[in-house]
Amino acid sequence: MEIKGIIEVDMFSEKIDSPDHPEVNQFRELLETAAEEYDCSLLSFNINHGTVSFSFDNDELMARFVKMIRNDRQSGP
Repeated sequence: MEIKGIIEVDMFSEKIDSPDHPEVNQFRELLETAAEEYDCSLLSFNINHGTVSFSFDNDELMARFVKMIRNDRQSGP
């Protein structure tokens, strides 16, 4: 399956660099739950020094995450 796009978000401290970290694992479970609700799959998931990258095989869900991230950044500090 072709990945159309990947979302990257600085989520954690740069010290966190393992998908086995409890907070990272919890975030991945949240993404998998969202995928189930949209009847799609989490195609990719990676963490690199606190930055999480992920993608779904559902354009609507990808767009929702992008919109949430943009809204969060606009209302942030």
